[in-house]
Amino acid sequence: MKRLFVLLAFVASLFALPAMAAETKSKTFKAPTSTSSYAGKKDKAYWTRVWYEKQARKGKFYKKRKYTSRKRKSVKRASKKRSVRAGSGRVLAKVDLSQQTMTVYQGGRVKHVWKVSSGRKGYRTPTGTWKIHRMHKEYYSKKYDGAPMPYAMFYHRGFAVHGTGAISRLGRTASHGCVRLHPANAAQLFAMVRRNGGTVKVTY
Repeated sequence: MKRLFVLLAFVASLFALPAMAAETKSKTFKAPTSTSSYAGKKDKAYWTRVWYEKQARKGKFYKKRKYTSRKRKSVKRASKKRSVRAGSGRVLAKVDLSQQTMTVYQGGRVKHVWKVSSGRKGYRTPTGTWKIHRMHKEYYSKKYDGAPMPYAMFYHRGFAVHGTGAISRLGRTASHGCVRLHPANAAQLFAMVRRNGGTVKVTY
């Protein structure tokens, strides 16, 4: 009887072993699944955080853009104001050939009235309006034997407003076509034009 019982127990153990092995396999198989789901959750949290960081960076960038655009606008406004100021301060040197005088205007106001010498007979001073485009504190004529032309302000071809040593001739025609001024007046006009720009208008 004992032997029969032992035999039955042995047979039962043989049937029980595959079931236990299958159960162990299922348990070991489930473990990675749970790990992978955990990893998936972790990845989702990571990408969510990355997305929020990107949004935060974008927000900063937009703020910066708004700031720079505001700054650009303010710079443009300031440059416009400066241009208006410069325009209002521009110098106009109006030469009257019949009176042999120069009236200097700045911002629409008369600043100076000086005697000049324009072109004598055979050397006409052309009439018109031109911007002063070239300036030389010291200049010597290439056409007329290196004649000194201090504070030369060229406005049309080779014609210029400049200082002269022939002060006694101021108030009447005496030059080769240029507009002559007293050296002190020429220096003053030169400084004004250098700061604000200038225009020469020659009329009768």
